[in-house]
Amino acid sequence: MKAINLAAYHPILDIQDHILFANNGNVVLCYKVELPEVYSLSESDFEDMHGAWFQGFKSLPTSTIIHKQDIYQKKLYEADQLPNESFLEKATHDYFKGREYMQHSCYLYVVMPYNKTLNANKFSNPFRSIEKGIHKQMDHNVQEFINSVNDAVSFINNSRKLALIPLNQTDILTITAAYFNGFNEGFDTDIQLKKSEIEIGENHFDVLAVNSELCFGDIVQSSKTNDKFTSDDFVFHQGFIDGLGLNLNENHIINQIIYLDDKHKWRKLLEKKIEELNKSSNFGTQNKVVLKKIEDIVDQINADDSSRIIRGHLNIIFWSQEAQELKRIASKIKAEFKELDIIPYYPRGEERKQYFLNSFCCFASNFSNVDLYVTDLKHALCLYINNTNYRSDAKGIIFNDRQHNIPVLKDVWDEQKKRIKARNFAIFAPTGEGKSFLANNILRQYFEAGVRLVIIDLGGSYSKFAKLYPKDHIILKYEQGKNLGINPFYISAEADLTPERLEDLTMFLLELLASGKVTTKAEQVAMKKVLLQYYAQTREAHSLATLYQFVDGEKETLIKKLNIQEEHFSVYNFLHILSEYVGDGLYSFLFNISEDQTYKIEDKRLIVFELDEVKDNKEILSVMLKLIKSAIQRTIWRNKAERGIILFDEFAKQLKFDNVLESVEFYYQAIRKQNGAIGIILQSINQLPNNSTSASILENTQVIYSLRNEKGYEELQKRLSLSSHDLNQLKSIRNNLTGSRKYTEMFIKIGKESNIFRLEVPKEVYAAYLTDGNESETIMKLFDEHQDMEKAINIFIKQQP
Repeated sequence: MKAINLAAYHPILDIQDHILFANNGNVVLCYKVELPEVYSLSESDFEDMHGAWFQGFKSLPTSTIIHKQDIYQKKLYEADQLPNESFLEKATHDYFKGREYMQHSCYLYVVMPYNKTLNANKFSNPFRSIEKGIHKQMDHNVQEFINSVNDAVSFINNSRKLALIPLNQTDILTITAAYFNGFNEGFDTDIQLKKSEIEIGENHFDVLAVNSELCFGDIVQSSKTNDKFTSDDFVFHQGFIDGLGLNLNENHIINQIIYLDDKHKWRKLLEKKIEELNKSSNFGTQNKVVLKKIEDIVDQINADDSSRIIRGHLNIIFWSQEAQELKRIASKIKAEFKELDIIPYYPRGEERKQYFLNSFCCFASNFSNVDLYVTDLKHALCLYINNTNYRSDAKGIIFNDRQHNIPVLKDVWDEQKKRIKARNFAIFAPTGEGKSFLANNILRQYFEAGVRLVIIDLGGSYSKFAKLYPKDHIILKYEQGKNLGINPFYISAEADLTPERLEDLTMFLLELLASGKVTTKAEQVAMKKVLLQYYAQTREAHSLATLYQFVDGEKETLIKKLNIQEEHFSVYNFLHILSEYVGDGLYSFLFNISEDQTYKIEDKRLIVFELDEVKDNKEILSVMLKLIKSAIQRTIWRNKAERGIILFDEFAKQLKFDNVLESVEFYYQAIRKQNGAIGIILQSINQLPNNSTSASILENTQVIYSLRNEKGYEELQKRLSLSSHDLNQLKSIRNNLTGSRKYTEMFIKIGKESNIFRLEVPKEVYAAYLTDGNESETIMKLFDEHQDMEKAINIFIKQQP
């Protein structure tokens, strides 16, 4: 057999849904396997998945063949999923387009063989029977087999970590064509089975295999220590043979084939083999080694009622366009096997051809006894690859994976609420680790996706990014002795005074009057009565000043007229406390405005309140936050269909004041009724007081970002109830701020899912997010000169060495 033309010798007779009827009489049920993301699994996760595979497979009928195939191909990132409209979107798209990465596809084939004895000849031509074809109908036996496999698939799918998705006819034919076409793209070709090599089109193929009990060392387990990320104070785990998966970084296929045999038959055969070896063990050390391994297998069978004897085969098919490259790849694979204390077999000539051809699912029944090792099913399943590439959502925020730094879209909004019930988020990181940089990255992408942003900023970190969108943004900066142009009492018509508006004004005034105490329902009703009387009698120029004048003018009769009690509304307290905010009062400038100017922000989708000048003034900051809340309620939250985010940056500085936390908690409660999210940024979770209000905020925050923290993450773990693997992930964070591909790493937890992601950005994006330092000042000077942030950034980049 020198060459095979697949068009002339096609191995598939028929496909019905995901059931393949092979030309040699085998029936194959075909599935795509969805695996968890690499680095997302703990030691116990690997054990759980091993258990799920075992429980699913152990009851399948005797003579079933299970063929798991993991295909790894070098690909160039096409960037089709990335938006490509705005200045920063185009820069990101072009920066990552063409980056090399490993694409992993995983398939599971469950085979009902035509010959149930599973005792193939050493060498057989798998295409021999194909000319006429053996027709296997959908008879009673086939239906029983399908039912057994369906039960196994349902069990595995219920494990939550794994998903077996039935393939369709197009999928199966595409996989078959790719395999026999040698993964050449753009043309069809024949398989050249030469004595020295396998050559398909432009690619040269070779094989290494594990085909005997003698290949294995002493230990096989579901996971092992990941030396790259493990440190003195924590252990990071990976799958037992993960070094042969994504980390190999070469074009290759891992085939893991399991023959489910009769346990009792094999016990008798093994016991007979032990008897023979006992007689000949004095004739060489090799016999002693084999004897010991078989005795161990028999002991395991006898000790474990749930054990299932299997014959197994593992091979790695690898390829390259350059024939001389195969030796280098083989050396890498051998080195990985050596780490696992496994000695692979290197097939040559006819053996190599057989291994390649029989590693196609239709022909998996063709391996002979000498190609198979004998062991327990649990042992064989330790050789399963149980993770894959980072998985992009259909839409979301762009981060980077930890494997190849290619973009990964993560849907942290979760419109369908599949992962999270509340989309509020928190960013934790010490000074200098890039909190604001990360926040800029998240918010900018949200903004460009049509989300309305309100940023309450005490650090001046967002003006550069905002200035890229001159028509869509407004920056309201507090300056000493000036107001923000917000008059919460202004109405343009009586219809504006809705019950909701009245409730908002009531809470605004009660918070302004409050001395830290919780207001009662009676106090709220009393204040509403006062406001209704005020608007009934005062027909224009509504403001805090005219409200004050109204109460002052009616102070003798107001309580009686409105039928309220002094304990529920104290005229004296009202006039005394609010005197600071009217007339010659110390803070009267905050409300010294007649017409409301919040219309200025109504059509802006990016609103930044810069309050850094008052971050240390409790009174002014507190009032500013109340005014901002009033403006948000009357403008941004009017359209409940519109997505919106409110971000509190430098949140710890705002929390220095008692009533701020309660004010923020209001946002968290109110946001539930809106199509929105709240974000907070903290240097440490300890900056959030350990009380019921903070607990409520954290409970409603289901997207967590944490950057590197040299002081540790124990408090973060404790307050957020993170798992031990979450903590290990946090501890494994490593930044790389040198070389051509600089990146920071961050922990992201979305609901119950967590992993480490990277943030690598092109120069244009980096310049847009800079928040301090000489580079930032240079860009702002260029902006002042040209009044065009995009132009300023481009000039800045050209000036860099």
